[in-house]
Amino acid sequence: MASMEPGMAGATSTNDDLAPACELPAVYDVSDLRQQLQQQHSELAELNSQFLSMESDTVPHHSSISYQLLKDNKSQFSHHTGFPDTATFTCVLDFASRFSPLVPSRKTTLLSTEDQLLITLMKLGHNFTHKHLALLFNLGTATITYITSKWIDLLHELLFVGIMHAGGIPSRQKNLGSMPKAFESFQGARITLDCTEIQCAVPRGSMCDQSATFSHYKQRNTFKALLGVAPNGTITFVSELYPGSTSDKQIVVHSKVLDQMVPGDLVLADKGFLLHDILPQGVSASIPPFLTTQQFTKEQVAETTRIARACIHLEYAIQDSKFIRYCH
Repeated sequence: MASMEPGMAGATSTNDDLAPACELPAVYDVSDLRQQLQQQHSELAELNSQFLSMESDTVPHHSSISYQLLKDNKSQFSHHTGFPDTATFTCVLDFASRFSPLVPSRKTTLLSTEDQLLITLMKLGHNFTHKHLALLFNLGTATITYITSKWIDLLHELLFVGIMHAGGIPSRQKNLGSMPKAFESFQGARITLDCTEIQCAVPRGSMCDQSATFSHYKQRNTFKALLGVAPNGTITFVSELYPGSTSDKQIVVHSKVLDQMVPGDLVLADKGFLLHDILPQGVSASIPPFLTTQQFTKEQVAETTRIARACIHLEYAIQDSKFIRYCH
């Protein structure tokens, strides 16, 4: 056998010599490693966001539309905001600022609160895409998303939950102070009810959802909401959204709008609302008569005309309130 070469005598290694320089724990906690990785991803995303914000701060902010550009043009201002004038706009802005202080963010430092509210109203009223709004206001789409989501949540909490739901439906005594001429023969009228449907995307996950949201009246998939309007045209009740196949009567029952009625109240509604058997004690309803003979009698025609004149205020209110299609 060949003899061992010089210098090789000490080359024999022990197990201790093979130990790694940095010993790892004997037991690996996978959940801890995943949590650390997720935390690092979050930190990286935040750093990227800060970098983009700092980069945008170095660029002068010039938008093609703003509150200052619109406020003196009543027609354009009303078109873009849905408000009749700047006084109404300012009232909503002051109300929001008073009861829920608007905390500034890096994403909104370039914008006044007036422009933030303007962006939100344009999104609600016209459903402009975030890319389009970003182009108009020279902002990033992420900033537009941040602004609209924050403001929609704020307005919903203050106006819808805090005022409409908390305050309830105004009494018929309050309605008497602003009763239109068309309601002269409906002095006890407290509310006019009707449903409106809002088209939605076809649900892909479930055939049951597709069937539930399909409206035979509209021949498409919709959500349906019940609206209640005071005689002067003010919206005083809005229900949750229901699948488009839900009947008007089912929505009235589930929304519990009639629970707010008291004896002596009068409810006006379209002929599709079969309410007589679900009205509370002492509450009445005026609904256009159904055609049970070859033609309406003179009395039925007169009754239908009177109700139609009163309900036209509801139709106007529904058209003005179509912004709810974009709220969640």
